[in-house]
Amino acid sequence: MWFLILLIAWPLIEIGLFVEIGGRLGMWPVLGLVLGTAALGIAVLRAQSARAQLRLRQAMEGFGNPAAPLAEEALMLVAGGLLILPGLFADALGLLLLLPPLRRLLIARLSRRVVVQRFGMAPQAARPDPAEPGVIDGEFQEIDPKNPSIRGTSGWTRH
Repeated sequence: MWFLILLIAWPLIEIGLFVEIGGRLGMWPVLGLVLGTAALGIAVLRAQSARAQLRLRQAMEGFGNPAAPLAEEALMLVAGGLLILPGLFADALGLLLLLPPLRRLLIARLSRRVVVQRFGMAPQAARPDPAEPGVIDGEFQEIDPKNPSIRGTSGWTRH
């Protein structure tokens, strides 16, 4: 029910803000503000894509809890999306989500309601042995270069 109310109220809030702020500042400053925040949203999304992959990879390699970096990056992506949407209310929410203390507060509140479970291999099996760097376990079959009639069944060779 809350989602339906928000879906109906959102455009009404945006229209009201456009009329009120546009009447005070004028059309061109408001239009410039909306376009400027859209450009900021695009920049945030571009910067976050590489940063999100790096932070998630670091959390997974350290066998730490990836929930916090994942939630942080998700909120940054939501902020970028809100900034791209045309509207002053969406821009205000997007700018608020760019503030790290507010993101941490939201993550702390949401983490009380969300349970994260990890599935996968044990840490010993998932990590390669650091004593043998560069060793890849596999099977091979030597083929005589003069008589390459023996073909494998890997799917990469022609039969």
